[in-house]
Amino acid sequence: MPDYIPTNAASSGVKLDKKTLKSIAARSDKPGLIYIAQWVAFLSATGALVWATLGTLWVWPAMLLHGIFLTVPAYSFSHETAHGTAFRSRWLNEAVLWVTSFLYMEEPLHRRYTHTNHHTHTWWVGKDSQMPFDTPMGFGGWLAEISGFALLRFHMQVFVCLAAGRYTDTMKMVTPEGGFAKMTRNARIMLMIYALIAAAPFFGIWWVVWFLVIPRILGAPVMLLFTLIQHVELQENSPSILESTRSFRSNRLAEFLYMKMNNHVEHHLYPQVPFHALPKLAEALQDQLPQPDPGFCKTNLEVMSVVLRRSLGRQTKAASIRQAPHMITGGGPVERVAQRTM
Repeated sequence: MPDYIPTNAASSGVKLDKKTLKSIAARSDKPGLIYIAQWVAFLSATGALVWATLGTLWVWPAMLLHGIFLTVPAYSFSHETAHGTAFRSRWLNEAVLWVTSFLYMEEPLHRRYTHTNHHTHTWWVGKDSQMPFDTPMGFGGWLAEISGFALLRFHMQVFVCLAAGRYTDTMKMVTPEGGFAKMTRNARIMLMIYALIAAAPFFGIWWVVWFLVIPRILGAPVMLLFTLIQHVELQENSPSILESTRSFRSNRLAEFLYMKMNNHVEHHLYPQVPFHALPKLAEALQDQLPQPDPGFCKTNLEVMSVVLRRSLGRQTKAASIRQAPHMITGGGPVERVAQRTM
C-alpha cells in the first residue's frame, strides 16, 4: 500500500453517477440563511430564559441550554463554511466562517486548512492533522476530550503561535503559499477581542459572562460528544471512509444542532455536498454503506462503556456500534496506535 492515499469515495469503492452528484451538490444561499434565522430565534429564546433566571439557581440549567444552542451550531456552521458549502455567495460564506470560528475559538483559515488535510488523510496516523485523541481511547482520554479544556488549550496554543509568527510544522504542511499573513492578522484580531471579553467584568460589563463565556464553557462537552463519535473506535490508516468514519441516526433537534452532519460517512465521501443535501446523499448511497449507528445518546453511552472497560482491563466488544477489529480485545494491556495531533 503506498504511503499517500487520498481518502474519498474512490478510495472507498463507493460510486455515484456524475449527474446525480451534481444535482445533490448544487449550492444555494437559501438553506444557510434559513438556518441563521432559526439559530438566532433559538438563541433569542434561550437567552431570554437566562435573563429571566438571573439571580436564581435556575440560571445554571438555562445557561447550559443556551450554551448548547450557542456552541454546537457554532462548531457545525464553522465546519460547513470551512468547506465553502454553506452558501453559494463566497462573501457570505467567509463572513459566517469568521464569526462562527470566533465562537468555536479557532482561527478560521487554520480551521479550513487543517480540515482539508483531515479529509485528504482521514484518520491516517502521522498525516491527519485533526486527530483530537489518542487511539485506542481510554477513560482518561475520554474525559479530557469531552471536557473541552484539551481542545481549548490546543486552540490557544495555535492562536499564540500564529499571532507571534511562530509557525509549526503542521501549519507549514497544510497552509498554502500566502496564507500565513492572513492567519496572523486574524489571530491577533481575535486574541484582542477575547482579551476585551475577559476584561469586561472589571468594567462592570457582566452580560458577556452570563450570555457568552459561561454558556460557551457549559456547552462545549455536548459539542465534543457530537464530534467524538465521528471516528472513535474505528480503523486508522485505512483508505476506506467506510472503515474510519461513523454515521449515526438522529432526531430533528440533533440534526439541526449538528447541521445534519450525523451523515458523517456520506460527508467524507463527498465533502462538496452542502449540509442540507446530506440526507438526500445518504438515500442515494444507502445500498453501498454500513448501517448508521444508534442515535447520539446511545452511541455516546456505548463509547463511554467501551473506554471505561478498556481502562479497567476488561473486554471491549461494543454491543451496538461499529468498531475496528483491533479495538475489540479480551482485556489486558493496551498498545497505543496513534497519538493525538490536536
